Order: sequence, then structure tokens, then C-alpha cells
Amino acid sequence: MIAAGMVLCAPRHAHAREGDGKPGANMPIPVTAATVQQQSMPVWLDAQGTVIPRNYVSVMPRVMGLLQSIDYEEGKPVKEGQLLATIDPRPYRIQVEQARAQLLRDQAQLSGAQSDLERYETLLAQDSISAQQAVDQRATVAQLQGTVAADQAALDNAQLQLDWTRITAPRSGIAGLRQVDRGNMVGTTGVIGGGVSALTGTASAAAPIVTIAQVQPITVIFAIAQSQLPPVLNRMRGATLPVQAWDQRRATLLDSGKVIAVDNQINTATGTVMIKAQFANPHMTLFPNQFVNVRLLVDTLGGAIVVPSAAIATGASGSYVYVIDNSGKVSVRAVTTDVSNQGQTAIRTGLAVGERVVTDGLDRLKAGSLVQVVAQNGNNAADSTNQMKPGKPAAETRQHPKEAAP
Repeated sequence: MIAAGMVLCAPRHAHAREGDGKPGANMPIPVTAATVQQQSMPVWLDAQGTVIPRNYVSVMPRVMGLLQSIDYEEGKPVKEGQLLATIDPRPYRIQVEQARAQLLRDQAQLSGAQSDLERYETLLAQDSISAQQAVDQRATVAQLQGTVAADQAALDNAQLQLDWTRITAPRSGIAGLRQVDRGNMVGTTGVIGGGVSALTGTASAAAPIVTIAQVQPITVIFAIAQSQLPPVLNRMRGATLPVQAWDQRRATLLDSGKVIAVDNQINTATGTVMIKAQFANPHMTLFPNQFVNVRLLVDTLGGAIVVPSAAIATGASGSYVYVIDNSGKVSVRAVTTDVSNQGQTAIRTGLAVGERVVTDGLDRLKAGSLVQVVAQNGNNAADSTNQMKPGKPAAETRQHPKEAAP
């Protein structure tokens, strides 16, 4: 306890109360303490991000017709190639048969012309016909060959349009809500694939049959300040940048992933650059357009001097701690802080490994106060290998690197 009327020369904690001791109180002040440790300290950047699908596809009808069936379930997973809907195929099946018949007719004409050409070539060799007749027959054969090729293309186009009446998923993902009901006329009209359908006319707008969001894997985009960009780029040149996605209260780790891309320009209005991270999302904890708190690991300080963040106080002259000596008295020690992470702060200067610092009860202390340690936190800093693991208490996950600023 601090005796009444004493003049305090040492810096005091921001919440210290003047003259809260009692006369004749030389009893030790109960405090909790922690031992200064040396360990690896991860350096995190915190940001707010938005979850976006890895791919987002609007499945549009590619031919016009009556929507005959809906074959997917709203909000359910669909696989690539899975049948989603069917457009009435009968008009397109008729076009296929017409194109096939035209091809067969012209192939027969070509076969006959080629037989005539062979006979003409024989007669020409015998000098029984004029050379012009053989030349004309060769031109007829070439013309019919072109007609057959056009017929084959028309058949392929008709078959393609028939195939398009079966609307399939272009990729795997989660199907959205149904936007068109069975029985509606859907699709676009116009020239398709170089051929003209019997249903073609002028182009018209069409609603998508369904939207598909690819959520496994899924991505998160977030912005960092341009001053934070150099360490990110340096780390990306030789290693993968781990990223964590936390819920809005920073209490639950949703998933862990990695950075996959950095935008190619800085936003001049905000001075930030966008970064995209990818997450496997095996348990569907990330959902499109969800807001998350992002933690990006950009570096690891090897052999850092680490103390609990609660041990650091701030005064007019900067940051300081109360160091306990062997006799149980405290002294005020100015320190220079570095990064903070999950309740721990790295100290650049001012402390040595093995020293003890007060972590609770700072507001009752002054230089020279006698203290009694009632709780010693011997493992005050978590092992750096556990920094990426989930299940950290919410109180620890609220720590932000900016708290380390003096």
C-alpha cells in the first residue's frame, strides 16, 4: 500500500489512484506476474474481408423453347455435367432429321457425279470425248463436295441445338433459387453456330435457368494498406502466405487458407490494395457475401522477447512495465514494443529473458513498492507452432497488431 502524502516521482499507470494506500501500510501489495520469455513471434496483419464464390455462373438457355422440366433442387449441391433442366426438344429433333435427309440426298448426287467422272476420265484417255466434258464433270463433283460439306455442317449445328435442349451444370457448386418455372418459354433467338434455326428471329433477353456458386474451394477478398504491401510481396516470392478467416466477433476460427493473388494496382482513393485468399471450406463455414475478419501471417520474429500484453502500461513518456527484483520490490522500466498477437507483445528494448513483470495490479504500484506474487504465469506465451490452431479464447483473439504501438 502507498502511504498517504507520499510524492510519486515514478511514472504511473493510466488508471492509478493517488493516495490509495493507508497510513503505516508496509504490507506487500498482491499482484500477478509473468516471466519474460524468448520465443518465435508471428507477425499478423488484420483486415476485414468478404467471402465470394470461387466461380459464380448464371446458367443461360442457349436455344429457345418451352421449359419442359426442372431437374435440380434449389440450394442443393450440383455436380459438373448434371442435368439441370430440359427444353422441349421436338422442334430441334425435326431439324436434325431434315438436315440428315438433305445430307443423304446430296451425298447420293456426289456419288453419282464421281462415278460419271471416272467414266469420263477413261473415255478421255481413249480420246472418245472432248477434254471440256471431263473438265465440266470435275467442276460438278467439286460443287457437290462443297454442298455435302455444308450439309454436314448444318447437321452438326442442328444436333448441337438439340443437345442444348438438355441444360447441364457447367461446373460443380451450390444451386441458387429457381428463377424460371416449368412451362415458360425461355431462351434466346438468333443465329447460332452459323446456321439458322426454324425458331430464329430477333435477339431477345433471357433469364438464367439457375445460378451456381462454387464454394469448395471458396475465396475471400480483403484490402490492406499500401504500406503493408512490401512484406506481403516479399513473402509471396518464396513462400505461401497463410490466412485465417474468423467470425465477426473474432471468437471462432472459420477456416484456414492461403493467399492466391494480389491486385495489380493500388486504389488511389483509399490507399489500399485488394488481396484474394482461397479456403478449402470443407465444412461450409464460409458462405458467399459473408463478412469475416481476416488474419494474414506475413512474418515470424525469431527469438523475440515476449511478455503478456497486460504487463505493458502507457504513460506520458511512453510504454513501461513494472519489473520485480529478488527482494520483491518493483521498479519502473521503459520498454519499446513491437508486434502483439493473442495477448502477447514482443519487446524490442528494455527487458531481458527471465525477468519478472507485473501483469495485474499495476494501478496500485509505484517505483519501490513491495509486492507479493499471488499468481505466477510460467507459460505466459503460447508456442508459436500453435498460433495457427483454432480454439483460442475470444479474449485473446481480440488482440490487434496496432495495440503494440507505443
